[in-house]
Amino acid sequence: MAERAELMATLEQWLTPETFQDYCPNGLQVEGSAQVHRIVSGVTASQALLDAAVADGADLVLVHHGYFWKGEPQAVTGMKRARLKTLLAHDINLVAYHLPLDDHPEYGNNRQLAEVLGIGNPRPLDGLVWQGELAVPMTPEALAAHLSQALGRQPLHVGMGAERIRRVGWCTGAAQGYIAKALDAGLDAFISGEISEPTTHTARECGIHYYAAGHHATERYGVKALGQALADKFGLEHRFVDCDNPV
Repeated sequence: MAERAELMATLEQWLTPETFQDYCPNGLQVEGSAQVHRIVSGVTASQALLDAAVADGADLVLVHHGYFWKGEPQAVTGMKRARLKTLLAHDINLVAYHLPLDDHPEYGNNRQLAEVLGIGNPRPLDGLVWQGELAVPMTPEALAAHLSQALGRQPLHVGMGAERIRRVGWCTGAAQGYIAKALDAGLDAFISGEISEPTTHTARECGIHYYAAGHHATERYGVKALGQALADKFGLEHRFVDCDNPV
């Protein structure tokens, strides 16, 4: 068992949320039990994840996508009411870190995605965008197959450019707009989660390979690593629950 206050102090020290301007509150979003025995982590605090946490007897749910986003309706009705009712009825803490988790040099989504994909020398390029090198240059088709095998999801590949890809940039989630940073750095390819209509034209006309590998698929690994690190530090039980999402 650990005190929630101790867990939160550690997370705040690791992730320094005060240094980010974000679209949602980072940290403890819904207060539950003051003592924590078991952690469930997941990408998004969906009802499916909350139900899994209840079934596991979890005291704390740790996610990348929490609640109370800027611009969302403030009324506690419908889906929001059902989710909050589940947390409050079972005295479960909801803890969420968005941009601070994307950016973290060890547990962050970008750093962890590099581990999963086997990208060498992963390092920040500009802001939230990272860069690195493939150990062996790949054809565009081979890189698509590699992403599919590693992430369990077929990526959407658009654009054109180098016949052999070695230098890659990436940013997990809805970061397709950062393709310009990859172009400025002269990279062979850029990997992100989602794609928008202009991305295709940019990739084709500017000569870079772009891979939309899935918002959920690219952001599974940071929160999993963070949850396990927290559990290890305090001797707690932890389970990552992957609630499938095709986007």
